[in-house]
Amino acid sequence: MDRLNQEQNDSEKYTIAVEAAPKAEDNARVNAILDAYNARQMDASDYKPLTILLRDSENEIVGGLIGSMYWDWLYVETLAIEETARQSGNGGRLLAQAEQEAVAYGCRFACLDTFSFQALPFYQKQGYEIFGTLDNCPGEQKRYYLRKALT
Repeated sequence: MDRLNQEQNDSEKYTIAVEAAPKAEDNARVNAILDAYNARQMDASDYKPLTILLRDSENEIVGGLIGSMYWDWLYVETLAIEETARQSGNGGRLLAQAEQEAVAYGCRFACLDTFSFQALPFYQKQGYEIFGTLDNCPGEQKRYYLRKALT
């Protein structure tokens, strides 16, 4: 059997389904497949999640930073603050705390992304530099990818 026929026979063993409302465990399974592959390529034992919360005087969460640390990098996935708590230095404090935690964990670099309608000047003020841009995301907006060397 030639390769083309073998691939056709193999592909008939599988179906593809678009899931409008996937189960969390199904998404977790797909992520686990990638995680297992990555672990075979590089040491994944140093992965550590990072969550830093910003609370008000009533102990209510008004913002925070969610990320992870691995392979010498801090990856900031989310940094969000309620409008009432903005413009008070809280974003800078959250980011500085994350960077401090990352350095203590052994990270040498930080990476994050933001859209043109979000916080590009804020991140640049914190020392982050653009290393990539995705245009038309969405419409006329841009998505910026930034990095910073940690000291």
